[in-house]
Amino acid sequence: MDKIEYRAVIKYLLLKGNTPTKIKHELDSVYGNSAPSFTTVKFWAAEFKRGRKSLGDDERSQRPKTATTDDNIAKVHQMVLDDRRIKVREIAEVMNISKERVCYILNQDLGMRKLSAPWVPRLLTCSNEHFQRYVGAV
Repeated sequence: MDKIEYRAVIKYLLLKGNTPTKIKHELDSVYGNSAPSFTTVKFWAAEFKRGRKSLGDDERSQRPKTATTDDNIAKVHQMVLDDRRIKVREIAEVMNISKERVCYILNQDLGMRKLSAPWVPRLLTCSNEHFQRYVGAV
């Protein structure tokens, strides 16, 4: 059962005058193990008592879904080509993205890893597509 449907049942039973404990007992008897927890029932009962009308979740302010865009990948790539000894922290500060996202771009998107100090392609073989990009740059 969808969580919005549970919330509708909680609201209905609350409007009938039931307490959160009685609502939880009723939900358990009907839905068994799939019923929401008592904490959830108590939270939604309090929300509805305060006058909440909506059954859905409130909007949340979030970060952008991802910082891994083609533009960011190209900028990170150019920064590494300009200075092979650049630190992940420096890239993150310049790009204004997290260090974890910079590491993801370097490792997954560009196929690089840290060897000693400079960033290099993971496999130095002619068949590696990433190596083809660096042949002219090295």
